[in-house]
Amino acid sequence: MRHQFYKLTVLFALEMLAIVLIFQIFSSVECRLTEIETACRALRSATIRILCVGIGLGLFIWFRPHLRRRLISAADTADSEARRWWAVHLIGLGLIFVPWLRADPASLNADFQAHLTTLLAGAVLATTGALFLLVPRRQMFGLLREGGAGLALVVLVAALIPDLADALAPFWWAFRGLILATFYGVAVVLAALGFHVVLTPEVATIGTEDFFVEMAGTCSGIEGFALTTGFFVIYSVLMRDTLRLGRFWLIVFPLALLVSWVFNVLRIAALIAIGARISPELAVNGFHSFAGWLFFTLLALGVIWVVQSRPSLHRASVVAPRSEPRTAFRHDTNAALIAPFIVFMLSGLLVQSLWQSPALGYPLQVALMAVALWLFRKPLLAFDRRLDPIALLAGVAVGVGWLLTFRGGPAPAGLSDLTGAALAGWVLCRILGTTLLVPVIEEAFFREYLLRLLNGPAPWQRALAVVVTSLSFALLHGRVVEAGLAGLIFAWIAMRKGRLSDAVAAHAVANGIIALTALITGDWSLI
Repeated sequence: MRHQFYKLTVLFALEMLAIVLIFQIFSSVECRLTEIETACRALRSATIRILCVGIGLGLFIWFRPHLRRRLISAADTADSEARRWWAVHLIGLGLIFVPWLRADPASLNADFQAHLTTLLAGAVLATTGALFLLVPRRQMFGLLREGGAGLALVVLVAALIPDLADALAPFWWAFRGLILATFYGVAVVLAALGFHVVLTPEVATIGTEDFFVEMAGTCSGIEGFALTTGFFVIYSVLMRDTLRLGRFWLIVFPLALLVSWVFNVLRIAALIAIGARISPELAVNGFHSFAGWLFFTLLALGVIWVVQSRPSLHRASVVAPRSEPRTAFRHDTNAALIAPFIVFMLSGLLVQSLWQSPALGYPLQVALMAVALWLFRKPLLAFDRRLDPIALLAGVAVGVGWLLTFRGGPAPAGLSDLTGAALAGWVLCRILGTTLLVPVIEEAFFREYLLRLLNGPAPWQRALAVVVTSLSFALLHGRVVEAGLAGLIFAWIAMRKGRLSDAVAAHAVANGIIALTALITGDWSLI
């Protein structure tokens, strides 16, 4: 149970990422196309506020070691109430995903009003459950008192960051030179990439080939300015005793705003290039989704990390407070179970963005997955590698069952264009990734990390852990029923002798049978 707080934080961050990806990439909701545009925008704003408050609280806890130690201790010694809050959180999470599971992407906008109550109820329940899992209810007021006025200030500033973006918007348009600099900066970047750029300055329209966009105020980088300012305020308050505030605000802050502006120019140019050459829908979602907020958040945190590592910006000789010994990230067991899965998921989004036929980008996914596993090889190889023969039989059963229930499907788009060495290389990467890399990554996350995280001594806890992990595993695959049954079998194998190696072996055997069949028949729609 040690460091349960960190595990829960990572899990909830992954849940937030999944929600954003599902509703903004895979089934985009456009508020102006709904019947309740104001309520839709309020819900989107609430999600952004939760993101900002979460990051703000993370900064507060990180730079308050005594409070961090107490939070870790509180989470590690959570009482039986945690069971109830897990139920509340998971019910809420289920309600959030109900509209996506029940409605096709095209109908989400039209029927959004009917889904609003479900989404709001799910958000409240999921957030409440997560809060009391991180901070047990009986210790909540004591921790709030220890945080003091600084905690309230951080929450207030972080929650108002979206409003700061709205407040800054008129000033951006007032300084006409800035919007023109962004407009022509995007044109310069596109021209440097070899695009023929078409500009209409009168209506702030820019584009290339058959894809054009009108640069509204939201494209100006206001979010980056607001996030940088808000997080810099939080950081300067937390580190006011050691930070050289003059240098920080007079030198670092203007440079950070400049970096944010340059990043925004590159972001817009990249989205226009994607819209012209790859996917107009993906580009439009990039302009109107949380993608900008997520990227600008990472940028602001990166600048803070650089500031924290520069002794010249601090009065104290030790600039990175560490109150306890820390294991190197590459050698951390939990990181080894989680990080390769994140790389696996993000690599899938990457190939969908860069390839018109995403299946052709699978070799890049294989390369990224292999690098991730290599980096974390030491903690992964430290697991018990003995093998239960029952695991092999279970893998055979899953593989055969998958083939027998297969109803046919389209071949991967673009595969027919590959010939000779290119086709052989793709086939080799597909088999390698499917039979060796994916089983390790998925089983490490679902059956070793997530299953153990949710598991408990009571039978209902074990059953709930198996169901939740199997359902999550099923949603990741196209055939939900078959993948769910496979997840149940892999979970049983993993729990049978408590070994990750057994689940990996079962998964690898199942995928190997399917891949061999695909190789023999030439039907790559099987995998």
